[in-house]
Amino acid sequence: MKISTIPQLYRNANRWREIVSVLSKYQLAGWLSRFELPIATGLLKDSEGAAISRISHEARIRRAMEELGPAFIKLGQVLSTRPDLVGAALADELVLLQSSAPEDKGDWIRATIEADLCGTLEECFAEFEMTPVASASIGQVHRARLTDGRLVAVKVRHEHIQAQAAVDTDILIGLASLAERLPELKNYRPTAVATEFQRTLLRELDFSHERRRLEQFGEYFCKSDSVCVPAAIPELCSSRVLTAEWLEGRKVSDPELRTNGADLELVARRGAQAFLTMVFEHGVYHADPHPGNLIVLPGDRVGLIDFGMVGRLGDRMREDLEDMISAVVNNDSQMLTSVVTKVGATPPDLDEAALGMDVADFVDHYGSQPISGLDLSGALHELIGIIRRHQIVLPASLAMLLKLMIMLEGTSRKLAPDFSLIEILAPLQRRALMRRFSPVRQARRLRRLFFETERLAETLPRRLGSLLEQVQSGKFDVHLDHRGLEPSVNRLVLGMMTSALFLGSSLMVSHGVLPIRIWPLEGTSAPGLAGVVLSAMLGMRLLRAISKSGRLERRK
Repeated sequence: MKISTIPQLYRNANRWREIVSVLSKYQLAGWLSRFELPIATGLLKDSEGAAISRISHEARIRRAMEELGPAFIKLGQVLSTRPDLVGAALADELVLLQSSAPEDKGDWIRATIEADLCGTLEECFAEFEMTPVASASIGQVHRARLTDGRLVAVKVRHEHIQAQAAVDTDILIGLASLAERLPELKNYRPTAVATEFQRTLLRELDFSHERRRLEQFGEYFCKSDSVCVPAAIPELCSSRVLTAEWLEGRKVSDPELRTNGADLELVARRGAQAFLTMVFEHGVYHADPHPGNLIVLPGDRVGLIDFGMVGRLGDRMREDLEDMISAVVNNDSQMLTSVVTKVGATPPDLDEAALGMDVADFVDHYGSQPISGLDLSGALHELIGIIRRHQIVLPASLAMLLKLMIMLEGTSRKLAPDFSLIEILAPLQRRALMRRFSPVRQARRLRRLFFETERLAETLPRRLGSLLEQVQSGKFDVHLDHRGLEPSVNRLVLGMMTSALFLGSSLMVSHGVLPIRIWPLEGTSAPGLAGVVLSAMLGMRLLRAISKSGRLERRK
């Protein structure tokens, strides 16, 4: 395959070699051997160590991403929310990605804060701990105290991370361009996924976006007694520095939490309630509810931190999600199949009958279970498996939301083993259906329909006029995309050539053109005989090809 049209292959060649070397080390570069990569010559070999061969394929992908650095770690975290693309097993493995990174030196931290906040470190903070509390892939967090005595968390972006992210995302788009050329990967649109990831990562590097999210979610829960969102300190924030209120408590992942006297079942219910309220009432939600981002505060309150990954859900997508849940609860397989094919990008050769049977089996199994005992995460895992098996690609927002619910139920069950997310979801679902059919929502839908109809009425006459002008002037062209006709056309041409060769050779034999002087073929045309033999061979080859693809006559 020619890859000279992919410019990313020739930029940052050293980083390319490093990436291919790591992929080869973990035995993940086999698919690259199908391309001619000059910069990877000698690297696409089997791994030397026997230990790696005993690691599962999913674990090798995770370790390779950890070794390749922040951009690939972030890619893995994003793909962990897309089990419809990568499969449930790999998505679950990518959740384990460790986003730790080496700590930056104190000189860089001081210089960044003083350059961005227009003041010395001592003027901005009464106390500042140079040893970071945590160092993730994008930045590291320091504990500090303001001049008014408040404790704050100061997040500072890593040195050189922006330049490295730009290089790595550029290379990822190059890898995606290669993957796009493989038939088995083309339906998953790797280039579009990589481009969207590049936009998301470069946006996450700007901490001003996370500051606005803190303010937004702070407004959502400002009157809540059970959920707390740290307040940002706007005057001490920039694109590279984020200062927010310090939440004093224990993370859900803390093993000592159970001995601390907290009501873990109440905490689990409050946390799940908060996330589902974000989804069904606000349409904007914290998209990474792993145990490290949830803090148990005094009074069994739940604190939410790290708003780097946020999902959004429009009214239409929210209605589709409500229809999916309603179809499972009401044991309606036809409705669920219709919703899945409506919201997802289906392949051209989708077997709708097989999809309908799989969905019917799924609904029969889970729809007959009582709501109190329904394993929602298991149901969503199986539904995502059906979608992936039929190569249906869900919208990123919906796929992220399904993964959110799986992670949310898993995190909640670590606190309370008997926790059931569906019990909390049921009343919210009823309220969502009531809002869906409320006069306000219907009026909004009618207004949207009116604007769309008005726009169509404005553009339709002009486009019809342009179409008629093209027909009248003879410039109207119809472009047809013929799929799968190449083998049939090739066989048709070969059959015509074989027939012509046989007829011409027969004429030469009958007229004795250039006769043979050797017994027993004496008097037979030499070129005619050669043509007859060649046409017989071509005919046999054509019959063999037809017999492999199907019968000449098909009886009903």
